[in-house]
Amino acid sequence: MIIKVTKPNERLDKYLASNTEYSRSTITKMLDNNFILVNDKLEKASYKLKENDIIEIKEGYQENIDITPTKMSIDIIYEDQDLLVINKPSGLVVHPGSGNYNNTLVNGLMYYTNNLSTINGEERPGIVHRIDKDTSGLLLVAKNNKTHALLSEYFKDHKNIKREYLALICGRFPHDSATIDAPIGRDPKDRKRMTVTAENSKEAITHIKVLKRYNNYTLISCLLETGRTHQIRVHLNYIGYPIYNDPVYNTKKATEFGQFLHSYKMDFIHPITKEKMHFEAPLPKEFQDFLNQLEVD
Repeated sequence: MIIKVTKPNERLDKYLASNTEYSRSTITKMLDNNFILVNDKLEKASYKLKENDIIEIKEGYQENIDITPTKMSIDIIYEDQDLLVINKPSGLVVHPGSGNYNNTLVNGLMYYTNNLSTINGEERPGIVHRIDKDTSGLLLVAKNNKTHALLSEYFKDHKNIKREYLALICGRFPHDSATIDAPIGRDPKDRKRMTVTAENSKEAITHIKVLKRYNNYTLISCLLETGRTHQIRVHLNYIGYPIYNDPVYNTKKATEFGQFLHSYKMDFIHPITKEKMHFEAPLPKEFQDFLNQLEVD
């Protein structure tokens, strides 16, 4: 990650805590382990930034943590010796991080099996990609490093895999289909949010198609051409049609269930057997019940 400083005269650790997903304590550890450079040099946490300083955050940092295997119900749609396809419920965090090291999907996976890839370190065994805590639906898990590496290439190159989401958005979307091509980066005002921005952003493309219109809502499908953090949620909010019940990107009050966004369809080429794989996951009960109520209204 490369960040160009636009707010000078602030401590390095404080600035990064406000402009990245990392906590101030984690940033200090990363600095101590040479994972952060300023203008290609090592600096202390107390370094006062200057305008146009270039901060580089290297990839691969892992905190030393103790993850406890936890017995939990996991909806496994498919399993073989190389991978798992899981239907993740809304409300379940995928992997430990940001001080949350218990009751994540990873805790459950470690209880379920000892066969998980290790490429992403102790914190993310088996995890090739992720979906947000309150996004439900299909998730791929690798059981060995060869499978993990090949699946990672799929996601990186946007080949051999297709993921489709269902989302209920606020308002009646006027077009039958659309493509949103807008770069996404971290919101400088709130490090927990992402936003469409030209600063420190990455290309993000989402294809949407209307499935059904209701009085004040529209059910759409979303195809990801890229995989940025919060991509669908940010893009739909950006065009003025935020996802219903989204606690972060919708101004209306949200319930505990969270955003009505579901990873419902996945097609990919099995990285080992080369077989064409197809999976679908039904909508969560809360999502389906709300749609049924809209039909009545």
